[in-house]
Amino acid sequence: MSVNININDLVSIMDELREKCTWDKKQTIHTLRQQTIEETFELVDAITEKNWEDIKEELGDLLLHILFYSKIASEQDKFNLQDVIDSISEKLIKRHPHIYGDVQADNEEEVKKNWEQIKLAEGKKSVLGGVPKSLPAMVKAMRIQDKAKQVGFEWATKEEVWEKVEEEKQELAEAVESGDATHIEEEAGDLFFSVINYVRFLKVDAENALELTNKKFIKRFMLMEETVQKQGRNLSEMTLQEMDAVWNEIKKLNHS
Repeated sequence: MSVNININDLVSIMDELREKCTWDKKQTIHTLRQQTIEETFELVDAITEKNWEDIKEELGDLLLHILFYSKIASEQDKFNLQDVIDSISEKLIKRHPHIYGDVQADNEEEVKKNWEQIKLAEGKKSVLGGVPKSLPAMVKAMRIQDKAKQVGFEWATKEEVWEKVEEEKQELAEAVESGDATHIEEEAGDLFFSVINYVRFLKVDAENALELTNKKFIKRFMLMEETVQKQGRNLSEMTLQEMDAVWNEIKKLNHS
């Protein structure tokens, strides 16, 4: 059944659940934390799959969490939902002076630079200060690189970045030759960071690109398992060459 509910109705539902539901009454900002992380990743999965129905559902779940945290905060006299709305509205206006002020910004990069300069003027000690510590490493690398770019710490061309990738590849090879595990780990990290930077220069989302490859690998591997099982065989009993032959056949038949 389709119903039309506005945000005030949704707030009332949250209030009622908090008052009457045993589970909802027990929740704290700490018990909700992990669920919020899970809901965020479910939204990310839906976006990667371009599944608009799931995106709509997951956005609703995240909206519920925003209401939940705001309700708990209001119970402790910290802030309420209106304060959240006021805060983000004020921030958007303040950080878009090219829309709400007299600052000129002719392209996306100038908008980003203005944004970082405003945050520094607000008291941020570093352009990297706003990068969350708990971000996954690849996403964090992307954010670090993009923020450093806003103050001019950036290669001029993608060719220069690729030269850095080649340099890091060589340094990793030398570390492997040395047999020093700590050095190998360090150089592997440098190579990852450089590749992510190169991909960013190509205007590709490295995190999303890797996730698409993960999904493709899972799909093909499961098809390989299915194919082998139909032949009455088991992967663990096959040679790598035999598995590779099946894999290549699957690649020919399944390009996605």
